[in-house]
Amino acid sequence: MPFQIIRNDITKVKADAIVNTANPDVFIGGGVDTAIYNAAGREQLLAEREKIGELPPGEAAVTPAFNLDAKYIIHVSGPRWEDGEHGEFDILRSCYEKALNLAVEKECESIAFPLIATGAYGFPKDKALQIATSVIQQFLFENEMSIILVVFDRKAFELSGKVYSDVQGYIDENYVKRSYRKEYGERGERNLRLRASFDLDDTIINTVEADGCDETGEDSVLADEKLMEPVMMAMAPEGMSLDELLDAPAQSFQEKLFSLIDKSGLDDVTVYKRANISKKVFSDIKTKKNYKPSKKTAVAFAIALELTMDETADLLQRAGIALSPSSKFDLIVGYYISHGMYNIMEINTVLFKNNQECLGAIK
Repeated sequence: MPFQIIRNDITKVKADAIVNTANPDVFIGGGVDTAIYNAAGREQLLAEREKIGELPPGEAAVTPAFNLDAKYIIHVSGPRWEDGEHGEFDILRSCYEKALNLAVEKECESIAFPLIATGAYGFPKDKALQIATSVIQQFLFENEMSIILVVFDRKAFELSGKVYSDVQGYIDENYVKRSYRKEYGERGERNLRLRASFDLDDTIINTVEADGCDETGEDSVLADEKLMEPVMMAMAPEGMSLDELLDAPAQSFQEKLFSLIDKSGLDDVTVYKRANISKKVFSDIKTKKNYKPSKKTAVAFAIALELTMDETADLLQRAGIALSPSSKFDLIVGYYISHGMYNIMEINTVLFKNNQECLGAIK
């Protein structure tokens, strides 16, 4: 997909350009800087860095990548966090913008970023994430490039704000309660209600998921209509016989998608960029008869077209897909759609934080 968030060591990521959080002066710092120098080759990379000289905060420069699985290292000098009143936000935004511009100049097709300035420089991770996704989203509306945000530790990937708290509460209330009911019956649900301070940590969630999901990660329990009523829709008008239904099948996913795009008044480029879908995938959908999308691809189009829950359920059903209140992925998506919130970057950060696949597709 054009934008994805992954948990990895950035020195192990394959991309045309790897972004390094450099010091303003020529010396090897800690964290990502040290890791990149060690992986690329300390002496040869330091010699190239010396040619650059001082790199003021907010500026970027490029060197060869040497031993990394990349063509270039783009060095950016991030801001030291004081209180947010000393230009830190503008400097951080400049780091992302200038790194992306250099990647365009070097004709890169892909670039990998760390979450700049959130280590020793102390920039609050939630604020840094907002700036990163804002700049990247704007860039992708105007350019074609695969952009990877590399997070070393998922637990350090901080999200804050009322919406995120509401989403987590929605997951806690619907997903965990239902999973406990499935595993332990009504008694288990009563015990869960008594545990007002229940801590939804990764270990518990992973245990519940492992017990309640099939090989694809989707819960095999039928959807609870009270939790997600719009999901199940009538497949044939009332009174239509089976023969009549078979003689006049409904639109396929592909047909319905492009009908919705035409109805929206949006051009194709805007739609696939809003959906975090690569140009190649969109072309395949448009030209390959009976294209069958994955759930994350189909849902991404629903987000891009700002469909209602009913419209989303209808589109997904045409691809043989349904949303379930027993799936965290589906609950998160359902929360955003039902609340009329369609920022795919924000949705993907919440999905990543909850150990779910991000929306979109690249191949």
